Amino acid sequence: MGAGGGGEFIVSVREREVVAAVLPLQEHWLPLSNLDLLLPPLDVGVFFCYKKPTNLTFESMAGVLKKALAQVLLSHYAFAGEVVPNTVGEPEILCNNRGVDFVEAFAEVDLEDLNLYNPDDTVEGKLVPEKKHGVLAVQATELRCGGLVVACSFDHRVADAYSANMFLVSWAEMAQSKPISTPPSFRRSLLNPRRPGSIHPSLDDMYIPVNKLPPPKDPQPDSDYLISRIYYITAEQLNHLQSLASTKACQRTKLESFCAFLWKMVAKWAFIQNVDKKITKMGVVVDGRTRLTDGDEHKASLMDSYFGNVLSIPYGANQVDELNEKPLEWVADKVHEFLEGAVTKEHFLGLIDWVEAHRPVPGLAKIYCSGTEDGPAFVVSSGQRFPVSKVDFGWGTPGFGSYHFPWGGDAGYVMPMPSPTGNGDWVVYMHLLKGQVELIEAEATHVFRPLTSTYLNFGSN
Repeated sequence: MGAGGGGEFIVSVREREVVAAVLPLQEHWLPLSNLDLLLPPLDVGVFFCYKKPTNLTFESMAGVLKKALAQVLLSHYAFAGEVVPNTVGEPEILCNNRGVDFVEAFAEVDLEDLNLYNPDDTVEGKLVPEKKHGVLAVQATELRCGGLVVACSFDHRVADAYSANMFLVSWAEMAQSKPISTPPSFRRSLLNPRRPGSIHPSLDDMYIPVNKLPPPKDPQPDSDYLISRIYYITAEQLNHLQSLASTKACQRTKLESFCAFLWKMVAKWAFIQNVDKKITKMGVVVDGRTRLTDGDEHKASLMDSYFGNVLSIPYGANQVDELNEKPLEWVADKVHEFLEGAVTKEHFLGLIDWVEAHRPVPGLAKIYCSGTEDGPAFVVSSGQRFPVSKVDFGWGTPGFGSYHFPWGGDAGYVMPMPSPTGNGDWVVYMHLLKGQVELIEAEATHVFRPLTSTYLNFGSN
C-alpha cells in the first residue's frame, strides 16, 4: 500500500462495558498539582497495531486486556476516577473507581491496507475512542485480517505522556503476570510551591492567566485548517540534519536539529503567505522530572515514578523573514537558547510558584494562543521514550504505535517517536496547517516520508 487509500472502512461496535479495579478502592479526592492545573481539558490518544497472533482469538485477547486493566487500575487508580470541580472551581480527581469505558469493535480493513499516513481518515473517530466519561477510555478493534488495534484516550490534566507510558507498560506487564516495574506515585508534595514563592519574569512571557487571554481571532472564510499526518525519517537523514545544524565548535542534538528544520519550513510557508514581518513561534515540551532532582538520587527515584504532569513549554519567537533567510545552524542556536533557560530546577520551581500566585485563575502556555499580530505557531513534544516494544500483552510487540493528538486551537503539534524498526529511524506524528503540510511534502519529501505498511512490514500474515 502506498500513501493513499485505506481510509474508507466501517468500524462496528460489538460490546461496551465499564472495567473497574478488581478490588474495591477507598473513595478519596486527589488534588491536581500546580503543573497539572496548567493543562486545559484536552484528551490525548495513543494506539498500537498488532499483527494477527498464531493461536489467539480476538475474544481471548480482549479478555486478557480487560482482566489486566482491572488489575492495573488498583495501582493506577487515578485512571479509574473522574475529574470534577472543587469548591473554587479547580479540577480535582475523585478516585471513586468509576472505571474505564472499554469498547470492543470490528473494522472492515486489513492491517496492511490501514492508511496510517492519514490518521484523520483511519484513526480519528474510528480506532481511537472518544472519551465520554471518566479519565481513560479504551478500544480494542479486531481487523479483518485478524490483527488488532489497542487504543486509549486519556485526560491530559491527569497524566502527561511519561505517565501514560508508565501505565501502558504496567498494563502489559500485568497481562503477562509480571510484577509492575515502576509502581506509580501520586505524591503531590513533590511539587509543592515554595513559601515565599520566587517567580522569574521570563515565566510571564511563557504563561498567561486565562482571564487575560487575547480575544480569539475571527476565522477567515478561506482560512487554513489543521490536519494530521504520520511520516518516518531515516536515521541517515537525521544524522544529515544534525550535521547541517551543528558547527565544529558546537554539536546540536537530533531534536534541536529537527526542530530547527521544521521551524524553517513553517517560516517559509508563512513567507509565501506574505506574513514575513510577523512573528512565528515554536515551543518544545520539556519534562521536568530529571531537572527537579538536581543530582539528588532519592528525589530522582521518587520523580521517576511520579504520575502526573511535570511539563513546561518554553518557546522561541522570531520574525518569519529572519528564520527564512538564516542558515539552519543559526536557527538551531535559537532553539538551543530558549531551551537552555527551561531545563533547570529553578525554572520548574518558579513555574509551580507562578501557578500558585494566580490560583484559582488557571494559567495557560502562551504558545497555545496567538494574538492577531502573530504568525504561525506550533509545539514539538519529543516522544523518544515512547516504549512501543514494551507494550506486549502476550501476543508479541506492536508492529506500530503512535500518539494521536489533534488538539484543536490555532497551534500545531508535532511528536517524533522512535520507529518500531529499531534502526534509529523516527516516526513523526504531525498536526499542522494543511498548507504547511503541503509545502513540507513538496519540498522536504526526502526528510518526511509518508508512513506505509511496506515500511512497517505489514505484509499478509
